[in-house]
Amino acid sequence: MITLKPSTEPNDVQRAMMARKYGMFIHFGINTFYDTEWSNGKLDIIGYRPAAIDAEVWVKNAYTAGMNYVILITKHHDGFCMWDTDTTNYCVNKSPVPVDVVAKVAEACKKYGIKLGLYYSLWDRHEKCYKDDKKYADYMCAHLTELMGGRYGEIAELWLDGGWDKYPKQWDIPRLYDLAHRLQPGCAVAVNLTIGKGLRKWTSPRFRPERYKEGMNIRYFPSDFRLWDPHFPREDDPKLYTHGGNTYYLPFEATICIRNMSNWFWDPAYTKDPLVGAQFIADKYRLLTDHGNTLVVNVAPNTRGVQEKEDIDCLLSAARLLGIERSAE
Repeated sequence: MITLKPSTEPNDVQRAMMARKYGMFIHFGINTFYDTEWSNGKLDIIGYRPAAIDAEVWVKNAYTAGMNYVILITKHHDGFCMWDTDTTNYCVNKSPVPVDVVAKVAEACKKYGIKLGLYYSLWDRHEKCYKDDKKYADYMCAHLTELMGGRYGEIAELWLDGGWDKYPKQWDIPRLYDLAHRLQPGCAVAVNLTIGKGLRKWTSPRFRPERYKEGMNIRYFPSDFRLWDPHFPREDDPKLYTHGGNTYYLPFEATICIRNMSNWFWDPAYTKDPLVGAQFIADKYRLLTDHGNTLVVNVAPNTRGVQEKEDIDCLLSAARLLGIERSAE
């Protein structure tokens, strides 16, 4: 069984993650077409009808903005799968637009030389076997094998979410971590709301990143880094945390939305919300990367499969402030 080894220094996987510094989150899925952030797994698949899936431009936008990786939604809490899978009928390959979005983004990442990360929700409001922990763990492992078994090339990061819907031990995180690292030895794996205490489902606000203290408990173990979106750690962010009497080094990845800090998926009112601003992004980039952490900014494609021009202009302005803008020519 592959697991995280105790250490007071970053391991090779963590060093590679820290060196990536800056990435783009891409929230795109069935929710995009129903004007909602979270859905209950009952949205009709017939409504998933992107006019186009401009994945190459998404990745090009990340590249020119100085980003070194993208994290793509593969399955949100609704259970809709964004890749070709035979594990469920609730997936893109059974939809009116049967395009494997993960494949398109993976291909674009290879073209532009940036890394691919995958977001995957543990919580699934559609799958019938969800309440049977063993059967559902098998279902998740089948998904991770499809996603990380080589079909899409190198996977640099696995961002797991939705753990709050069950108690931590019900997810069998050690099994998922072991599988991910066997399939992709260089992949950094973490579960959102990483740090906390006890076996309760929800994590107390006292464990938010700005309140982290050295030695706090790792709630979802093993995890290679810490997550709690959309919060930021302090400048003196501690890196050492504990589990089972051992100490582990864990960097932090901050994930934010480019608009109003809460617009993950696009909706018709998306462009009415204010941008966080180029200076804000540049300041947070420096705060995080100067202290061994990373920043990911979410830019949501619309129903035409296109990211908003104002969002990309904001990213490019931030890149100029930071001196990291690239030419894609």
